[in-house]
Amino acid sequence: MAEKQVQVIGQCAAEPAAVWAVAGNFCGAWHPAIAEIRAERDARGALIRAFTAKGEGTLYREQLTYRSDTDRVLAYTHLEGIAGVERYDARLAVFPDEGGGSRIEWSARFSASAERAPAIAAGTKAIFEMGIAALGKLSGDLETVFIDGEPPLALTVTPQRPGPLVLFLHGIGGGRTNWLAQLRAVAPAARAAALDLRGYGESGRGAAQSTVEDYCSDILRVADALGAARLVLCGLSYGSWIATSFAMRHPERLAGLVLSGGCTGMSEAGIAEREAFQAAREVPLNAGRTPADFAPAVVDVLAGPDADEAVRQALFASMAAIPAATYRDALHCFTHPPERFDFSRLAMPVLMMTGRHDRLAPPDEIRGVAGRIVAAAPRAFVRFEVIEDAGHVCNVERPEAYNRVLCAFLSEVVR
Repeated sequence: MAEKQVQVIGQCAAEPAAVWAVAGNFCGAWHPAIAEIRAERDARGALIRAFTAKGEGTLYREQLTYRSDTDRVLAYTHLEGIAGVERYDARLAVFPDEGGGSRIEWSARFSASAERAPAIAAGTKAIFEMGIAALGKLSGDLETVFIDGEPPLALTVTPQRPGPLVLFLHGIGGGRTNWLAQLRAVAPAARAAALDLRGYGESGRGAAQSTVEDYCSDILRVADALGAARLVLCGLSYGSWIATSFAMRHPERLAGLVLSGGCTGMSEAGIAEREAFQAAREVPLNAGRTPADFAPAVVDVLAGPDADEAVRQALFASMAAIPAATYRDALHCFTHPPERFDFSRLAMPVLMMTGRHDRLAPPDEIRGVAGRIVAAAPRAFVRFEVIEDAGHVCNVERPEAYNRVLCAFLSEVVR
């Protein structure tokens, strides 16, 4: 028997989390040579992919032997399909590239008859090169889209992809630019969009006080404009409350729900608590100050203890860009919730994340809400994760960790 090793290395402009969201899907049909693929489990529960290649009738079966989403590495062994091979083990890994983007390494070691070994090595190399070339075409190209209507809405949108639209909703002190790292991470696997809520960024505010119903109507407008029959809503804080409010009204439109830094908002607070919350935050506005004036104090509350200056500047810029009238409008909406949520309506998969140092939505509180959803919605799948070394705006402060969890969740719900 001959022992052989094959290794192919390539680069990709997309971020490692974005590449792993595709390449890390062991049973996904992302490789251009695959005709059909399905997932199987053996008697021990091991994951096996069974697939056919384009132009062939041979059935190939490979078993996943190792996986690490943290390191972005998976390994597998050949079970069936390659004639003349005795043992075949492969490894695929995605790393940050020194020049930006990603480095992809795909290798295999095998033993085969002397007659078959050269052909197997050549075929392996061609398959690896084809797969890495496909991953190398992944990009995070973004464009700005405006939706006419009352009010007009502005979004940052990634290229078209099949399946549900992943729609990001920012917090009360944010804007759609808070989601740029997530848009680029999700783009290879699904179409994604980040919306400027009413009055924020380049979206109009509307003639009347904004309501939850208005925000839900805006989400439906976005879905219609982008041709999305189903959505995965991903919110942060105020955006999480809006996303959950939408889920109460239109659960059939959601393939998934991602709630970061909150969920219930003020929907479970008493009238006195809500009025105190609103009054305290309107004090500087009533004194003629703008969000830019008190942004530094807000950043001190939002940021975790280890947030670097770049993160603090990003949070400051988001807060400082908000018009006073918009901030007042959002505060009024947030403190006048129309309902207490009925979690039994959440029939879709739910991912809940919060920062380890989040003072507004601490881990114990969000863990408790996750448990309540599980108890109330038996058909829902709930995942709860804590983003280490992060404060309230965990997606901005620790985008790599946040994206890793988000992309893993999306790989399960976006088909």
